[in-house]
Amino acid sequence: MSRRAPLWVGLGLISAGLVALVIGAAIGPAGPGAPVAGMPLGPGPMMGGGPAVTPADPASPGFVPGTAASPRVVRIVATPHLRFVPDAITVKQGETVTFVVTTMGPTVHEFMVGPAADVAADKAGTPEIADLGMMDTGSLTYTFDGPGPYAFACHAPGHYEAGMAGTIAVVP
Repeated sequence: MSRRAPLWVGLGLISAGLVALVIGAAIGPAGPGAPVAGMPLGPGPMMGGGPAVTPADPASPGFVPGTAASPRVVRIVATPHLRFVPDAITVKQGETVTFVVTTMGPTVHEFMVGPAADVAADKAGTPEIADLGMMDTGSLTYTFDGPGPYAFACHAPGHYEAGMAGTIAVVP
């Protein structure tokens, strides 16, 4: 008589593998928050195609800050564990960034970005992507025109309270 793992265990392993695969694809070869010139489509730099990757840290040589005409793209994954990956971003003051957010797992998330106090308070009018379901991707472009502090968060019921938030450091 053979013993088999319950179906939910097998599905859990499959979904964990899928999460790892998608997080790896969303983060890309340059690491979390890697800026790219364009949306994250195509085979990507590791496969000989896709957008060029530049350093993600404003203190790195070769860093190119995003502008209104050509925003830097930062990819973020909203995980089924109520976390964002990455959960800390560094931007240059005055930089324009397009956040491309992909949701994993069966839970609906949102992505709000702006001044930290407004994000913490879920203040109406703060820029956000609402109702991102499983495997949905949305984007939001934001210009960091002040010294900060800035943040991002998910205010779906209970998510922020569970720690689904991130910080944005602004450097001159």
